[in-house]
Amino acid sequence: MVVLAIIFSHADGQGLKIGFYEKSCPHAEKIVFNVMKDVMAVAPSLSGPLLRMHFHDCFIRGCDGSVLLDSPTNQSEKFSIPNLSLRGYNIIDRVKTELEKYCSGVVSCADISALVARDVTVLTKGPFWEVETGRRDGRISLIGDPINPVSGLPPFFLNITALKQSFALRGLSVKDLVVLSGGHTLGMSHCSSFENRLYNFTGIGDTDPTMDQNYIARLKLKCKPNDQTTIAELDPGSFKTFDDSYFRLVNKRRGLLQSDAALLDDPETKAYMIQATSYGSTFFKDFGVSMVKMGRIGVLTGSQGEIRKVCSKVN
Repeated sequence: MVVLAIIFSHADGQGLKIGFYEKSCPHAEKIVFNVMKDVMAVAPSLSGPLLRMHFHDCFIRGCDGSVLLDSPTNQSEKFSIPNLSLRGYNIIDRVKTELEKYCSGVVSCADISALVARDVTVLTKGPFWEVETGRRDGRISLIGDPINPVSGLPPFFLNITALKQSFALRGLSVKDLVVLSGGHTLGMSHCSSFENRLYNFTGIGDTDPTMDQNYIARLKLKCKPNDQTTIAELDPGSFKTFDDSYFRLVNKRRGLLQSDAALLDDPETKAYMIQATSYGSTFFKDFGVSMVKMGRIGVLTGSQGEIRKVCSKVN
């Protein structure tokens, strides 16, 4: 555990601040937002993947843009199994290209990812929050990191105890876990990520008893056994709109992934999901707070790391 504490040091976000580029690139945030407005107008389904990209970046080596790096031998994070379904790298590149026109070598790719995550949330009718900036880009990206059994990305089949451990390792609370899970209001999932819940939950050809049986019947029409290509909406009916309907579905035992359903197995996460769908819900405000907290994990600041000229490769 000592090693892990070092990996995720700087979880307090020391060196980050709101408006970091105020003098060095005054219009940076506006430039990012304008690009994202154009992107969302034609490709709103990229909102989920781009939000998820920031999460996948921060959870491995901290928010240092390491998930964006290419590798000539396909050995960087983006080639790791949990990241193969990520999309939107070209959008990050598009934002970077635009920023480079105005302020060359100033805005980091790690900050671009954080700003894009906020902007896709706003552009899909979700909350606005002030993004702390000042991250610098890392130079290391390893294919094995996202699948490390202890410090890797939390897989979709984790139970609530393991999910809480994964978040705690990064200085995130149980409340952060349930709030950030609400990001599943956007996006899709491959059938292969939940197929066992429909066809072979305990290895005897059974279904997951914790999932609504009518929902299982509907999903079976879409996802056949061993289907590796079909995708399903995480939040049917509003997967391009940021709202509280994800929590409503999970409360009705219609969460797609096991890690969604697991939120019903803990009194704190369960209570939050009820609050999030009630009058006076604080979900939108809480989401911004938890995103800021996540954005502080393991950041490189000051003279650490670098500012990449191209987001997919080290200088």
